[in-house]
Amino acid sequence: MGDAFCSDCKKHTEVVFDHSAGDTVCSECGLVLESHSIDETSEWRTFANESNDNDPVRVGGPTNPLLSDGGLSTVISKPNGTTGDYLSSSLGRWQNRGSNPDRGLILAFKTIATMADRLGLVSTIKDRASEIYKKVEDQKSSRGRNQDAILAACLYIACRQEDKPRTVKEICSVANGATKKEIGRAKEYIVKQLEVEMGQAVDMGTIHAGDFLRRFCSNLGMNNQAMKAAQEAVQKSEEIDIRRSPISIAAAVIYIITQLSEEKKPLRDISLATGVAEGTIRNAYKDLYPHISKIIPIWYAKEEDLKNLCSP
Repeated sequence: MGDAFCSDCKKHTEVVFDHSAGDTVCSECGLVLESHSIDETSEWRTFANESNDNDPVRVGGPTNPLLSDGGLSTVISKPNGTTGDYLSSSLGRWQNRGSNPDRGLILAFKTIATMADRLGLVSTIKDRASEIYKKVEDQKSSRGRNQDAILAACLYIACRQEDKPRTVKEICSVANGATKKEIGRAKEYIVKQLEVEMGQAVDMGTIHAGDFLRRFCSNLGMNNQAMKAAQEAVQKSEEIDIRRSPISIAAAVIYIITQLSEEKKPLRDISLATGVAEGTIRNAYKDLYPHISKIIPIWYAKEEDLKNLCSP
């Protein structure tokens, strides 16, 4: 079922897809809105010669506009013990000897996809990161640099631009050994290269403490009520001039909320869940303490409870 505009009904109606005929039919009047549609999904049927072949498809992957051939090149599979082994292995060797200009890009895109999957990122962020890397690679200026740091920095920038930011520490955890300093340098380098190409400043998006809060609360196993209170507190904290990073503010707010709840969390656990040093959380708490009565929701904690909080 889907939604489309029907010319007979003169409105948007629910439509039914007849995959066997390739027709899109209006569910209200029965008008065929589109016929002979091409089904672009994978054909999950096995057409292998051997029953032990675990490849369930006989079609390739989707096209990739970032590759020179669109990702539609043919790859000769390895021999699997059937007839024609000699021909298959020989063709495979010759194909490997041939120069593939996209080989480096394919490996880079796979690495980006692996890092994104480990962080649970959506496909739009993967595509954006791959697009950023392609722009940098086309300038032929990234040779000699740490490739893992470049790929991780592309993913970091893509997260920022898609309004799903991740901390550098989170990116670093899946960056195949690249350090925070290397990723930071790579990010600055990529931003400069993109600015040169586009001739204008790169929009990195704005980071808010609320962007990280739900994930941090989930890592700590906080209940829904405490999570809701933390979100309201973070929103109110943005109205106050507190010159701390959004990540530090999010960690400090979580610390305050947990201290006001029955399930108190030690500072060490909050530091591990948020990736913010304990000293940094204490300093952010010290800046937030004078404004606690303004940012903590009234329904979550009474004034007496706020007075019982330890002073920084």
